[in-house]
Amino acid sequence: MTTTRNSESGSDIHNAPAIAISQEQAYVDVLFGRLDDEVTRSNQRLAEVMKDVDPYNPDPEALVRRETEYHGLNQKLDRLNLAQLGLVFGRIDVESVAEDAENPVVGHPGLDRRYIGRMGLDVREDNYRTLLLDWRSPMARPFYLATTVSPEGVHMRRHIRTRGRVVTGVDDEVLSGNSSEALEQGGVGSESVLHQALEQARSGHMRNIVETIQREQDEIIRDTTRGVMVVQGGPGTGKTAVALHRVAYLLYTWRDQLAKTGVLIIGPNKTFLEYISHVLPELGETGVVLSTIGELFPGIEPTGKESALTREIKGSEEMANILAEAVKAYQVTPERTIFITVDGIEISIDEKTVAKSRTRARRARQPHNMARPIFREHLIEQLAHQMAQIIGADPLGGKNLLSAADIDQLHDDLLDDAALLTIIDDFWPELRPQDVLYDLLTSEERIDVAAAGYDEETRSSLLRGELDPWAPTDAALLDELALLVGLPDPEEAREKADAKWREQIEDAQEVLDVLSSSQSSDIDDDIEAEVLSAFDVIDAETLAQRQTVTDNRTTAQRAQADHKWAYGHVIVDEAQELSPMEWRMVFRRSPSRWMTLVGDIAQTGSPAGVDDWAESLWPFVEKRFRHHELTVNYRTPAEIMTVANKLLEDINPNIAPAMAIRESGREVLQLPIDADVDEVIQRLTEEDPRRTVAVISSYEHHRDNFYVVDDIKGLEFDHVIVLDPAGIIEESPQGLQDLYVAVTRATQSLTIIGDL
Repeated sequence: MTTTRNSESGSDIHNAPAIAISQEQAYVDVLFGRLDDEVTRSNQRLAEVMKDVDPYNPDPEALVRRETEYHGLNQKLDRLNLAQLGLVFGRIDVESVAEDAENPVVGHPGLDRRYIGRMGLDVREDNYRTLLLDWRSPMARPFYLATTVSPEGVHMRRHIRTRGRVVTGVDDEVLSGNSSEALEQGGVGSESVLHQALEQARSGHMRNIVETIQREQDEIIRDTTRGVMVVQGGPGTGKTAVALHRVAYLLYTWRDQLAKTGVLIIGPNKTFLEYISHVLPELGETGVVLSTIGELFPGIEPTGKESALTREIKGSEEMANILAEAVKAYQVTPERTIFITVDGIEISIDEKTVAKSRTRARRARQPHNMARPIFREHLIEQLAHQMAQIIGADPLGGKNLLSAADIDQLHDDLLDDAALLTIIDDFWPELRPQDVLYDLLTSEERIDVAAAGYDEETRSSLLRGELDPWAPTDAALLDELALLVGLPDPEEAREKADAKWREQIEDAQEVLDVLSSSQSSDIDDDIEAEVLSAFDVIDAETLAQRQTVTDNRTTAQRAQADHKWAYGHVIVDEAQELSPMEWRMVFRRSPSRWMTLVGDIAQTGSPAGVDDWAESLWPFVEKRFRHHELTVNYRTPAEIMTVANKLLEDINPNIAPAMAIRESGREVLQLPIDADVDEVIQRLTEEDPRRTVAVISSYEHHRDNFYVVDDIKGLEFDHVIVLDPAGIIEESPQGLQDLYVAVTRATQSLTIIGDL
């Protein structure tokens, strides 16, 4: 238990909480005063920026400067406004060298008082003295590391509870000497505050844990690894919270780099992304891209359902070979010779001629669309020589009468023949990933060609209906096809548009310079000469088009629309669910290989998912990845984990269960399969209407407002009812893992209806 007291006076202990709250309220008022000043200054500067550019005669460079500052100020205002949600939450009195102490503790030489919050605030007029430390700064770290066994120089740690701008309570832990009554279990500190957080009713959104980060979590959050880092942890160990707080820490530490390249967070489903969506803004970070794996390829919304076998096949690495063959199938030769007349000359296009050009294009090892010009050029070159042989043949049998220049002219003439180019395009058409995949999956014939080396079961499992929507597994296949086809880079297209715009401006300015040099010098003094700019010469339609080309999107918005975007950092939650094809897609988003992967191989539900981290990551980084393990289960009561750990033994006896540090006092309730589930829901709801109740069922027993396991990956609820556990096991090759996920979602109680 923690000791709450006033550390600065000899007041009676019963008056201490009120005195401490009053003192902290005074300090919090100062902090909010500083925050309000920052908001006011930023708003004033934003208003000035909006007036800086003349709308009637804008300077392109001024526009760029204005847009840059405008977005920067808006991002700053977002951070300032969001920081008000729990601006300050902690304080430590920590040992410090006297000259380094910015806020010495009165009467305690050698101690520095540091307030911890969601952002940093300082006093500019006092040599930038720190008033509030950002929780991510190195100076704030003892707040999280200190325990009674290893106090890290901290004499006293105070947790400050606020509602809005009002201090509602404090909890103190005295960590030095023998006076501490703080409980430490398994390296867990801040017991009182942590217990309060864990006992709170769950809602539709995840809470941040910035006030209660524990030592093993903090070590992962602040890990300086610039490569792939795997965080393995069982249910309730805080994997997701650690990943999100790591994002906030990385953005704080490497903001300049990551602001340009962006951060991508991949989650298992839309419900999960909505669940975590408030955490980063509350930590003062916005502009991070959130996506499911199925929506990672821009422009598709996957809603299709597939069998486990289909998901396994489409997720396997063999699909890369099948897709490559599917693309090659569009590179065809004519079944019979084609005759075409150009400028009165009949030329022939036969299988051998086209095959030569196809071989030349394939040897270039370029994506399909990028190899098209090579194919076209080589084929037209052959046809030009064929025409030359007809036109320039010497009747006497001598050397061809046409020169090299004549043949080049024939080449150019053929390039201008639309009918010929249409025929050539039929042999090597321009492709889109969506068209290739749709054609493949809806055609038995195309599947038989692309998957010729695979068995009938594999080929039949790939076939789907023409009206079926995209499925989540399709994103990785489309991404692979984008690589094979050679989809244009959106950023390169934008840069070309910008270059074209600048060229138009320069051309227009040259026209003006000519007009200006020939202008009459005897202009009437009473008539004000009209001064033109390049923007007056460019027509209105072009100007309007340019306004649509101008890219005012944030880094996150640009990244989300670009399948080739290289993110500075990638976070994958429930990473054990990724298939080999999906790993290929994710690693393309991270050429720097700076990634944080969190998951639990005991919870793998995907038939093509991860059984072993090293095996799954080997094709991309071999052995070069850092491994962390979370060992403490904060969420799931010990009573529930007793049941869950029996399942874990059957799933993988080599995985050590995380230690559950709390008990709910409620044993797991086992009911027969014919029990009234609605009655159980009503009883749990009436016990405490504030708490969430979730029913996780097999597909056979599923109905509206119930969940299946795929829907609740990464989520948590107060009370969980698992309906038909035997059915959940039978419905999937990963049935035991699915049931393990289902029974470990609860923070308070678990009811099992049916045989386990």
